[in-house]
Amino acid sequence: MNKHQKHNNLIRRNNDFFAPNEIAILGSKCDVISDLVHKISAKLSPFTLAYFDASHAKDEKPNSLSTFTFHHEGNVQISSFQKVNSYQQKLDFAQFDLVFINGNHFEGAKQILILDEEKEASVLKRLHQLKDIQFIIKLKNDIEFFPFLIEKFPEINTIPCFSMNEIDKISNHIHLLIQQKIAPIKGLILIGGKSVRMGTNKSLLEFHGKPQKEVAKESLENNHLETYFSVANSSENDNSISDTFLNLGPLGGICSAFQKDPNSAWLVLATDLPFVDDELIKLLLQKRNPSKVATAIKGKNKEFMEPLITIYEPKAYLVLLQYLAQGYSCPRKMLINNDVEIVEVDDDLIRNINTPEEFELSKLTIQSKD
Repeated sequence: MNKHQKHNNLIRRNNDFFAPNEIAILGSKCDVISDLVHKISAKLSPFTLAYFDASHAKDEKPNSLSTFTFHHEGNVQISSFQKVNSYQQKLDFAQFDLVFINGNHFEGAKQILILDEEKEASVLKRLHQLKDIQFIIKLKNDIEFFPFLIEKFPEINTIPCFSMNEIDKISNHIHLLIQQKIAPIKGLILIGGKSVRMGTNKSLLEFHGKPQKEVAKESLENNHLETYFSVANSSENDNSISDTFLNLGPLGGICSAFQKDPNSAWLVLATDLPFVDDELIKLLLQKRNPSKVATAIKGKNKEFMEPLITIYEPKAYLVLLQYLAQGYSCPRKMLINNDVEIVEVDDDLIRNINTPEEFELSKLTIQSKD
């Protein structure tokens, strides 16, 4: 008998305990850990980084007032009452490329172990937390591995080991950990629109001798992207993703793609852009900045980005849902108000075709170039 399933089995983003990508540092004093995190972070621009720590203050009273102090340069200091909750932290940390954790207070999915003879007892106490040691840092060059570490990890000598002053080597290793978590990219072609002004399905218009949806698909696949069609209604076609966010236009299609695979970035392309070619797609992929919420094309003389020639990173999914919760279904509004990598191109390359007159004129232009 099949077990009754109360809730839909949604695909979740690949998270560690508190964040999409985290590493706990343990084995030394908290001020040593904090100082190390700040030195490493200075070497890892432009990645977005965070530090998860605990206060040492005793008898702290809950805040009766949450305060948000913004600096004109963009910094913000937040004072609020909140207990540690892995679900809430996954929301708080969703936008970061890596979260450093003070392992003296919280466990992390990956670890950096500092060998500090003064903290041998502390490491023994937290031995159960050492499940995925990425590398070891010796506070003093002549320190030996503690006997209980050798007993539990017989091959500990094979784990990369650095001295505390080798900040560049440590930072390079962290850089590799961030790179390993960069999401793959899939392609999404939007063909579920109503095409009201055109009077016919724009995805079937032929500018290049075949339906434009096929031309768009070839452009993405020529750039080695596994590509899907975003459709309004249910389909048995393996190459399509049906809208599960109904009547929300392109935002619904984008969110439906993320619901299918929240662990990939999605290069979204509309079918009313007949001048977008393989080279423009290649340029967008080359300029991709996975540390930002998205990488978007913008015409050099245009005021705003084009939301339907954009790479949306996995971190964009949560942001899109937050805008939807506020009553906004325009992906461009999200792009305008968030940290986005902008790729400028000639305006003619991203002309939208919305009417029969524009279709005929564009087709003549394309034929004259062929």
